[in-house]
Amino acid sequence: MASFPEFVNENEIAQARLIADLWAPVAPFEQKSGRETWTVAFAPDGSYFAWSKGHRVVKLVPWSLCENKRLYDNEHDNAVNKILRKQNGYSQKNHPEEHTIDCGDIVWALAFGSSVPEKQSRCVNIEWHRFKFGQDQLLLATGLSNGRIKIWDVYTGRFLLNLMDHNEVVRDLTFAPDGSLILVSASRDKTLRVWDLKDDGNMVTVLRGHHNWVYCCAFSPNSNILCSVGAGKAVFLWNMESYTMIRKLEGHLNDVVSCEFSPDGALLATASYDTRVIVWDPHTGSILFELGHLFPPPTPIFAGGANDRWVKSVAFCHDGLHIASIADDRMVRFWRIGKDCPAEVAPLSNGLCCAFSPDGGVLATGTQDGSVHFWATPRHVPSLQHLCRMALRRVMITTSVETLPIPPKIVEYLTYRTN
Repeated sequence: MASFPEFVNENEIAQARLIADLWAPVAPFEQKSGRETWTVAFAPDGSYFAWSKGHRVVKLVPWSLCENKRLYDNEHDNAVNKILRKQNGYSQKNHPEEHTIDCGDIVWALAFGSSVPEKQSRCVNIEWHRFKFGQDQLLLATGLSNGRIKIWDVYTGRFLLNLMDHNEVVRDLTFAPDGSLILVSASRDKTLRVWDLKDDGNMVTVLRGHHNWVYCCAFSPNSNILCSVGAGKAVFLWNMESYTMIRKLEGHLNDVVSCEFSPDGALLATASYDTRVIVWDPHTGSILFELGHLFPPPTPIFAGGANDRWVKSVAFCHDGLHIASIADDRMVRFWRIGKDCPAEVAPLSNGLCCAFSPDGGVLATGTQDGSVHFWATPRHVPSLQHLCRMALRRVMITTSVETLPIPPKIVEYLTYRTN
């Protein structure tokens, strides 16, 4: 069994460039806390990077420090930096500080959220709120092993509120991209819960439909659709205006553990233990193409078990050109849209999660030993066809393109059904 198709010479695939590392402390960890980096996240404005580095701890680092490789290696350097900033009157927003947050339990999920004042709370009957999140507010939500969700002020590291309703591990969190501070949590209790942080974190509704653990959830760029994936081959799409299920996507042969929309909302990528990443048209539910991690691909009966190629995480680059995936074969892959072979690969032992920086130039990967590695994203000049697709998808779905009164060849050019 191989990691690449027969027609591919593995030695000719380019090697991704490692540009920086963040290492977990070498001190021993308590057995109950674990040391895995289950999640990594970038703030939407690119100001902060966060990762759960085990021992119940989340580290918040100004992304500018990561980019310049001026990472603090000890508490003394950090303390001196804070004193100098305060003496010079620097604001927290314009000159972000590093923070270490003790969440009190194993951290499984992280999500940044920022507020837009004109996006009002959906709870219109209450005029007074305990929290008034302004435009300059940046929040961090942490999902814990005990089922709680804790919300923190990123600029100060201050704890704000507890969200308590799940009774199992909170496996993933995602904020709506529209600035409404709507938060969705995915849990091993087989539910998704929708929270309104502009209404003091009150729960809006519960999305039920999964019959097993829910591993991951992701909003479409316009915040109208939510994808949730989980055990039992589950891939569900939800209407976030009516909180109803749109459809189930069928195609995976094992648990589905990760999902993400393309930046234009035209594509949806899902990663599964069946050794594949499937790229869908979320508006029609059809499979557009597959990214394989094992060749020949396993038959359905073998895809349901251990195969040493479980895909653990998938991420869409913000350039719309690339997808990253992490699998159990100790490799991170960078794929280019429309190609069935990785554009670049790199060795990565025990990888668990990945996320692209807001500008798309860097991929962060977290591992079982609590460390984070940063890789440079492959550089490709986008084609005219790709730019046309990206522009069109921001205003029109695939099915609408196919019904336009234009020649079929132009329709093919503007859809993702041909390359």
